[in-house]
Amino acid sequence: MKRFATLTSLISGLFWTGHLMATEEPKFESLRKEDNIEIRRYVPVIVAETNVDGDMDTASNRGFQLIAGYIFGQNERIAMTAPVVAEAQSGAEKIAMTAPVSIEAQNTDNSKMAGAQRWRIHFVMPSQYTLATLPKPLNPQVQLREIPAKTFAALTYSGINTESTVQEKTEQLLNWLKTQKIDILGKPQLARYNPPWTLPFLRRNEILQEIKAN
Repeated sequence: MKRFATLTSLISGLFWTGHLMATEEPKFESLRKEDNIEIRRYVPVIVAETNVDGDMDTASNRGFQLIAGYIFGQNERIAMTAPVVAEAQSGAEKIAMTAPVSIEAQNTDNSKMAGAQRWRIHFVMPSQYTLATLPKPLNPQVQLREIPAKTFAALTYSGINTESTVQEKTEQLLNWLKTQKIDILGKPQLARYNPPWTLPFLRRNEILQEIKAN
């Protein structure tokens, strides 16, 4: 059984520098809560994202490497000079880590996470940035995108993520939404919040599904 061994080693080296860097989470308003499922209205955010081929383990590792490269300095600063001249500079600006790391299957139907072979991985950028102030990624595989305010249903659970576990939790959330007659939009996402040394029973994972706002 694969358990994100490579991803674990990579995150350990990047996240741990004497203190945990991943502190800020996207802001939301809780609209409704029932057991481990919550309806949330999220504020607009900016994400750094990439699309990666492979199974969930492979895509998670590769996607994290690509975006972590951007966050830890593989980027370009645009400096304004007088009178109206823009100069590209190699600024190597480091960006604070945030939580969670999210992954979304791209080449399956809306109910499937297991078995997907193409994934979109993204990190939410710290809230003090705008698209104008974020450094430009040097790697063309990494893109910045602004996401408007959206409403999501979130199912929270602990433990280690395998494809079968993620699929089971996804189906649990989608079945609940169906019984509540709540319309879904787009594809489900897996969000992981904790560093890899966190004990499995203390980890926070979520399946996020965008839904139609009332």
